Amino acid sequence: MLQVANIRANKEAYIKALKKRNFDAEDIFSEVLELDETRRSTQAELDEKLAESNRLSKEIGMLFKTGEHLKVNQLKQQTSDLKESTKELSEKLAATTMELNRTLYNIPNIPNDLVPAGNSEEDNVEVFKEGEVPQLAEGALPHWELAKKYDIIDFELGNKITGAGFPVYKGKGARLQRALISYFLDKNVKAGYTEFQMPLMVNEASGYGTGQLPDKEGQMYHVTEDNLYLIPTAEVPITNMFRDEMLTESDLPIACTGYTPCFRREAGSYGAHVRGLNRLHQFDKVEIVRLEKPEDSYTALDNMVEQVKDILRDLKLPYRILRLCGGDLGFTSALTYDFEVFSTAQDRWLEISSCSNFETFQANRLKLRYKNKEGKKELVHTLNGSALALPRVLAGILENYQTPAGIKVPEVLVPYTGFDIID
Repeated sequence: MLQVANIRANKEAYIKALKKRNFDAEDIFSEVLELDETRRSTQAELDEKLAESNRLSKEIGMLFKTGEHLKVNQLKQQTSDLKESTKELSEKLAATTMELNRTLYNIPNIPNDLVPAGNSEEDNVEVFKEGEVPQLAEGALPHWELAKKYDIIDFELGNKITGAGFPVYKGKGARLQRALISYFLDKNVKAGYTEFQMPLMVNEASGYGTGQLPDKEGQMYHVTEDNLYLIPTAEVPITNMFRDEMLTESDLPIACTGYTPCFRREAGSYGAHVRGLNRLHQFDKVEIVRLEKPEDSYTALDNMVEQVKDILRDLKLPYRILRLCGGDLGFTSALTYDFEVFSTAQDRWLEISSCSNFETFQANRLKLRYKNKEGKKELVHTLNGSALALPRVLAGILENYQTPAGIKVPEVLVPYTGFDIID
């Protein structure tokens, strides 16, 4: 969440910046500053009462020693009155702080100056494109038909077991899925990321820490009896490893990678654009997460983008990179680059990765700080990216690598699969 001090110092600039997101911050900023003023004045009054109470306690102790019991009784009445006042002030402070945080939780991050204005994905800006779109033979099939033809993914069986959006991978399809996961992890580890295997459920504090709550509450699967949430991405548990931590400058940068299944309750519409692997409720993803000093975070973002580029070059998939506009920018992000792979059989671009810099937005929620060389405490910058989300990468491979003889396996994956064609 945003820092109140920064809102106070940059109110007009922040209001203008948030208009890129089509978010009118005027009223909510006024509410935040009013609540903060109440919180600060209440805290000052409480501190004053507590100091007075401490002073009286010491005085009562001295009077006991001198036997001045009448004065002791008078002062005890004052301390009793003070105790009641401090209780009321403490309750007011807690309620005001809670309301202030609740209000701050509903304000999105300030977009970076590079973020273009816009209302939707139609206004995103293409900044890079690479790779040749293959010329497929006549009668080329979309991946959901290829999956059925070669018996490698069973959507109907997943529907029977669980419901729509929970596919079953079979035979060479399952082995190709496993190969992609291993290849992505190996590639990230080789680039300096430490691998983690994380829990698939998180508590409420973790959801708030990385900003999924309250913003994405309706999209997360909630285990109500235990008040736990199935993770929508490995970013959530990985980043929350560092919640409430005080790091040193020498600890940074920290680079993590991890594979997890991901769970999202996304309400899907109908049609070819969400068929097959295009949109799922459970899918596999390998994530990269970085913690950086503020002055290094945008260089780190560029490096993450290059990491994803390198993977896609190895897979020889045609792709492009978009800089997201304000209207399409995620709630917690200051700047996001989306990667899309071209699906030749569907004749459309499919999003397969997002690389984002959250600056201090998550760190402020997480209370994640570090001490710089001067010993001053600063908030860390957090970043994350998909390297990569599997379903649409797999869809792109199946469609772009199809031949009349079968589906070729990208050369870089053959050592992982043990076969070079699905036939």
